[in-house]
Amino acid sequence: MSTCPVSVIIPTYNRALFLQRAIDSVCNQSLGCAEIIVVDDGSTDDTKELLSAMKAKSKTPIISIHTDNQGVAAARNLGINKSQYDIIAFLDSDDHWNRKKIEKQYKEFIKQKQYQICYTKERWLRRGEHLNQKRKHIPRHGDIFSQCLELCSVGTSTVMGRKSLFERRGNFDEMMECCEDYDLWLRVSARHEFLLIDEPLNVKEGGRDDQLSYIYRLGMDERRIYSIEKLLSSGSLQLIQYNLAMREFEKKILIYANGCLKHGKLEESSKYLKLLRSHKDKKSNVYNFPENFK
Repeated sequence: MSTCPVSVIIPTYNRALFLQRAIDSVCNQSLGCAEIIVVDDGSTDDTKELLSAMKAKSKTPIISIHTDNQGVAAARNLGINKSQYDIIAFLDSDDHWNRKKIEKQYKEFIKQKQYQICYTKERWLRRGEHLNQKRKHIPRHGDIFSQCLELCSVGTSTVMGRKSLFERRGNFDEMMECCEDYDLWLRVSARHEFLLIDEPLNVKEGGRDDQLSYIYRLGMDERRIYSIEKLLSSGSLQLIQYNLAMREFEKKILIYANGCLKHGKLEESSKYLKLLRSHKDKKSNVYNFPENFK
């Protein structure tokens, strides 16, 4: 089987039940990757034994790294730092790839050299049943900053990007227990266009109560407000981007603050309304970068 210089990074935590399927979906690609890096984030199930068995029989090099539990952001960052190749692809351990995912994505990515990052469409399953995506979730090509502000529009298991991109723009924010993907793709989309491969080449599994999107479902708005505030304070946005971010910042804070009021959290509501006022009152140091600024 021919291979390409791609490092595939798979973070995992107590997902032995799904991990083999994820790794097999990489090993069985029509175009192989150069290495699979599995970062075991402190699993207490049979993950270590499973990885030992898979490494022994796999033709694709599998590098397993076992750490104390530090969260998915730290696990992915460790994988990036340990990777040996110039192009990185991510796969969550409970997702799996179409057999031609790497081949189709890599060939198009290499051909269109003006892009630093590439992603694909994906199929969504909830408890094994197909789930239709709403129009707002359908991935877009090119400048996706406004969509990334509204929601997490980039499926991390669909992403292929140059390692140098992460070195320049920063990795996943390890302070975030969830929404670390929203945070990173928002920062990247402010400076880079995304190449979209218009095919569903990843299968995303959902609907389980062990997933971060379920565990932290009540705190996701708060974390996205945190991400937008970081960006507003960075001084790195063009004026039109700053205005878009400020509009979404206000929208998310008002929704969150009103929710706090309804649940009797008066201090929390007041804190976020004060945060909004502080950003509206202060003079913003906004730079107008040229359109081709990278």
